[in-house]
Amino acid sequence: ELTGSREVLLQLTTLRPKGLGVLEHNISKLLRDYFLTSERLKSAEQEAAMEKRAWEFLIHQTNERILVLDPDFCIVDANEAFLKAMEKTKEEVVGAKCYAITHGLSAPCSRAHPELGCPLIETLRTGESAHAIHEHALPSFPPFYCEVVTYPLKGADGEVRRVIEVMRDITEEFSSRLEKRIKDMKEDLKGLIQEDRMISLGKLVASSVHEINNPIQGLLTFCGLMQEILEEGEPGPEELEKFKKYLSLMYRELVRCGNIVSGLLSFSRQKESKYRDVDLNEILDQVISLTRHKMEIQNISLKTEYYSQPLVLNGDMNQLQQCFLNLIFNAMEAMPEGGELHVSSELEPSGHQALIYIRDTGCGIPEEDLEHIFDPFFTKKREGQGTGLGLSIVYGVVKNHSGKIKVESQLGKGTTFILSFPLG
Repeated sequence: ELTGSREVLLQLTTLRPKGLGVLEHNISKLLRDYFLTSERLKSAEQEAAMEKRAWEFLIHQTNERILVLDPDFCIVDANEAFLKAMEKTKEEVVGAKCYAITHGLSAPCSRAHPELGCPLIETLRTGESAHAIHEHALPSFPPFYCEVVTYPLKGADGEVRRVIEVMRDITEEFSSRLEKRIKDMKEDLKGLIQEDRMISLGKLVASSVHEINNPIQGLLTFCGLMQEILEEGEPGPEELEKFKKYLSLMYRELVRCGNIVSGLLSFSRQKESKYRDVDLNEILDQVISLTRHKMEIQNISLKTEYYSQPLVLNGDMNQLQQCFLNLIFNAMEAMPEGGELHVSSELEPSGHQALIYIRDTGCGIPEEDLEHIFDPFFTKKREGQGTGLGLSIVYGVVKNHSGKIKVESQLGKGTTFILSFPLG
């Protein structure tokens, strides 16, 4: 047929070996194609079988927890690492819903806890790998955290037929990072507090200069008077009485100067951050002593009302001192033309919490600003008059001592800060 010569076909038929048939070319081609196709199918089946065995080997030999899921959240397969972690058998897991096994839920995670996010749904939606971090809180286990990554398995039509979900326990790593972050935040807070103390010290020194200058002028006057008396000759009994009176006054003024300087030195000194038993009433009194003269200059009337017994908590004196100082400075700045400042402490009826009230009769805070006043760098003061960190430091210190803070304010009437601290 290929040569087009009938003689060749007759010769081929005549001379063919016994038992060997001659097929037409078309039939021969069909059989040959069939044979080749059959061989290719066998090869593809063997390859698929090998791929399946390799896939199963990888899933079951890895230490990561792996699930094979269908688009309806059903578990098709689970490896030994997953079964061991969940303390379940394959019979209990295969066919069950993934959210029931991993989270103990009766509905998909994205419906029961929208904040979790579901990487399976994301992979089904996009056809791409997805990632999430889940907190698992099962009744029979302590809470643990897993990094969950999903990978799509697509059919010939490109549709996702299965999803492989790989779960990695990151509880220890997560806790370690969280502890480091908390430690870093505490270190940052300590640095901010020290910087804020230096700013506060500048304000205190500026007002204390006037307070120290007055007694110094008095001392100079008394010294001049005593010198004049001595220049007139030997002092008599009357002059000696004057000397005693002058010396008594000079002594009192020097003691006052010494107390002012000691207070400033004590406040400015860098002290090691240390938690110990401290009395809130005592700390409030120290802060009041440091700011009293500045209040007098600003014509601010002060009223204090402390609880009759010590309010002792385990805390950092430096931090608490700076916390109260910032609030009092804020109150004073809200009353530039004078006013009233009321500082009080009391014991909550339960006996477990100390309450501190710092109330002023200043300009008040606009309602729209109340939710932002503790935000870092939030300030309504003119440039150069404030950093916007004072109240955020107050908030950080209160939280560091497991306390709470709230603010009540009315424009034109004043502001009250209420702080609560657990005692003991």
